[in-house]
Amino acid sequence: MTRPRLTALSVLGLSGLMVLTGCFGPPSPSPTTSSAAPSASAGTSTSPSTTAGATTTATPTTPGSTSAAPTTPAAAPPSSVPTSPPPTQEPAPTGLPEQVAPLTVYYVAVGDNGVSGPMIGCGDSLVATTTAPVRFTDQVGPSVGTLLANKSRDVGLSGLINALYQSNLTYLGGELNGSTISIWLSGQFMLGGVCDVPRAKAQLEYTAMAASGATNAQVFVNGRPIDEVLSLK
Repeated sequence: MTRPRLTALSVLGLSGLMVLTGCFGPPSPSPTTSSAAPSASAGTSTSPSTTAGATTTATPTTPGSTSAAPTTPAAAPPSSVPTSPPPTQEPAPTGLPEQVAPLTVYYVAVGDNGVSGPMIGCGDSLVATTTAPVRFTDQVGPSVGTLLANKSRDVGLSGLINALYQSNLTYLGGELNGSTISIWLSGQFMLGGVCDVPRAKAQLEYTAMAASGATNAQVFVNGRPIDEVLSLK
């Protein structure tokens, strides 16, 4: 069997066809698919950005609530401020200075007619006596208290008497107002007769005046003036 012989022209034509076939063959995979992946990725990335936007919107509220916290100490009520005086303040000293001295107490010289001291009713005299040194701050209280505490009628061997020896009286307090000393007593008088009334009154008044340096005296017993109380005796 005789094979057809290929001429040079046939060979060239076949080669040209093959070249054309290579140029116009099936199209290669489109690169658009791989390029779309970044687009999809970019599109997907917009979703986190939306979430980030929501987070960004909520973030300012946290500092706002935190900044309000410091206002709590500033709004403390005024009652928290201490009202007590500073510890450096000291109270002003009160009362009289303490001292040691004898006390002056008055008793009665019956029938002396003012020879030994101030004359009082029934022709008697008041005579000042002194005690041993006593420590005190207010001399009026100790002096009147010493007089009221003496429960003996006779004052030693002096010949003086104490018209208050039977009375049950207690010193409550005293006040010096100018040249007048006022003293307050509680209790009851027990006197031996009409002449003991001026004697008891004079003993109290003169003892209080000597202790305070006053020139006048007022005596109150159970809140009433002594003259009113002794008028019933």
